[in-house]
Amino acid sequence: MADTATTASAAAASAASTSSDAPPFQLGKPRFQQTSFYGRFRHFLDIIDPRTLFVTERRLREAVQLLEDYKHGTLHPGVTNEQLWSAQKIKQAILHPDTNEKIFMPFRMSGYIPFGTPIVVGLLLPNQTLASTVFWQWLNQSHNACVNYANRNATKPSPVSKFIQGYLGAVISAVSIAVGLNVLVQKANKFTPATRLLVQRFVPFPAVGSAGDGADASDPPHAHPGAPSNRHVHAGEIETSQLEPEIARATSSRTVVYNKGL
Repeated sequence: MADTATTASAAAASAASTSSDAPPFQLGKPRFQQTSFYGRFRHFLDIIDPRTLFVTERRLREAVQLLEDYKHGTLHPGVTNEQLWSAQKIKQAILHPDTNEKIFMPFRMSGYIPFGTPIVVGLLLPNQTLASTVFWQWLNQSHNACVNYANRNATKPSPVSKFIQGYLGAVISAVSIAVGLNVLVQKANKFTPATRLLVQRFVPFPAVGSAGDGADASDPPHAHPGAPSNRHVHAGEIETSQLEPEIARATSSRTVVYNKGL
C-alpha cells in the first residue's frame, strides 16, 4: 500500500504542470473543487460533455494506459496534468467503474442530453393522441431505466426481478397519470381551447415525477462521478461546514447529501 502511494506521488511530481488552468492531478478525484457551487457546476459540465461520445477506441486505450502509468509511477516525461485529467474524464465517461466494460452510448452520462432531449420534446408535443401519450411516456421511462441499469452499482448485485419490478411500476405510473390527466383536461368544459392546450403542456411533469420515485427505489445507481437516477444522478456527501453560509444555516445536520450530476 505504501509502495503504491509512493509511486503515485512520484508520478504526480513527474507530471509537468505546463497548463496553468489544470490543478495537480489526483487519481479518482474530481478535477474541480466540490465545496463550491461553481466547482460542482463545472464538474457537472464535465460529466455531460457530449464530446466524449466521439472518442475512438484507440484514444480510450491510450487514456486507460496513461492512468495505469500514473498509478504505477511509470509516466513518460512531459505528461501534463491536463493530459491526465483528460484521460480520467474519458475513462469515467465510457467505462463502468466496477465492470470496466464500455457503457452503451445512449446510456452514458455524456449521451443523456443528446439522446434524452428528443424524448423530452416528444413528451411536450401538443394535441397528442392517447397512443402518442402512452408511447412517449413508455419511451421516457424505458430510457431512464436503461440508464439506471447501465450505471448500476455492480459491486452490490441486485436481482433482475427487482429492476423489472421498478421499471414496470414506473411505466404504469407515468402512463396512468398522463392519460388520466389528459382525459380530465379534455372533459373540463370550463376551459377555453387555449387554456386546455396550456394545461396539457404541463401534464408530462407530474407523470414523470411520480414515476421517478418508483424507478429510483428499484435500482440505486452506482455512486461514482457520473451516473443518473431518472433525471438526476449519484449522491455525494459533504460536511455542512464546507457549504455556503446560507445553505449551512438551513440544516442542523453535520453532513448533507447532494446530487453530483444530472
